[in-house]
Amino acid sequence: MASDSPHPSSVSTPPILATAAPPAYPPPASRSPWAGLLLVFLFLFLGGSLLLNLILLAAIGLSSAGGESRVQEKHYSHQSRARSQVAIIDVSGVIIDAEPTFKRLIDHARRQARDGNLKAVVLRVNSPGGSVSGSDYIFHQLKKFREETGVPLVVSMGAVAASGGYYAAMAVGDASETIYAEPSTFTGSIGVVIPHYNIAGLLDKLGVEADSIASHPLKTMGSMSRPMTDEERAIFKALIDEGLAQFKEVIRHGRPRFRADPAALDRLATGQVFSAKQALAAGLIDRIGFLDDAVSRAIELARLDPDEVSVVRYAPEMGLWDIVLGAESRQAKAADPRAWLDAFTPQPYYLWTALPLLDAGR
Repeated sequence: MASDSPHPSSVSTPPILATAAPPAYPPPASRSPWAGLLLVFLFLFLGGSLLLNLILLAAIGLSSAGGESRVQEKHYSHQSRARSQVAIIDVSGVIIDAEPTFKRLIDHARRQARDGNLKAVVLRVNSPGGSVSGSDYIFHQLKKFREETGVPLVVSMGAVAASGGYYAAMAVGDASETIYAEPSTFTGSIGVVIPHYNIAGLLDKLGVEADSIASHPLKTMGSMSRPMTDEERAIFKALIDEGLAQFKEVIRHGRPRFRADPAALDRLATGQVFSAKQALAAGLIDRIGFLDDAVSRAIELARLDPDEVSVVRYAPEMGLWDIVLGAESRQAKAADPRAWLDAFTPQPYYLWTALPLLDAGR
């Protein structure tokens, strides 16, 4: 008899769902030791940079606050530990803007004299001169220092002590035997020059025409774009004569022999450069000798014992501000249009040179 129940093989069973396997992640990569070192390095670099900037800012602030005393005293000769000092102050190169550096040196000398340490000064001149104002500034500061402190001043001339360099040397005043020149020194060049260049022909070739508008024709006197007129030349000559008269007055201050014989000075004030022997014969200097001879004379004038004196050389000290920003400042000045305008400004010079003065005003 047939059964009503279905055959076991014909009974359908629900399908078995497959369970998804968890995703397989790659094992974590091992951390490289270089990454940690890099982080440490960056941390140290940034922290060190911040610390260095803070130190520089603090040092610059201190340097600026004490700027008036930034002068080095380098031992030159005699006893390095002696209290009594003879200071050598240098005037070197073309004299243009003498105020910042030279005032720092002379102010330091003034403080040392007040403290009783500085007994004499030797001015070492190795300069062909420079601007009238710069040369007169050095002369004025030295003369004022000598009159205020009573410290004797002796001059030692190097290779060149001409024009404005000779002008500055006249601060010695009436003291005798105080101007020394080396055997090979060139000095003198007593005179004034206002450089002028006429480039009108060049401008014509380039097709450039000067067309300035001025309140008066004399406003553009000294222009390089056209020949100088007779009126302009006469005005400039009057300025030159006044500058020469000032030069002669300064020489009479430092060389009393010319006070009684002004004609002798007139014969020398032609701009001519003299050798040391010629200058000695003409009365422009006192002795032919070297720096050590001038130092010995300074010690003698100060009535010091050579065995109990220290001879030092003053030099401006480079502050951090000068070191950090010095190069940048020089580049900025070179690119500054005001420097170029100043270079082309007609101005008088106590200067001995055979070169154009286009860059002398910078």
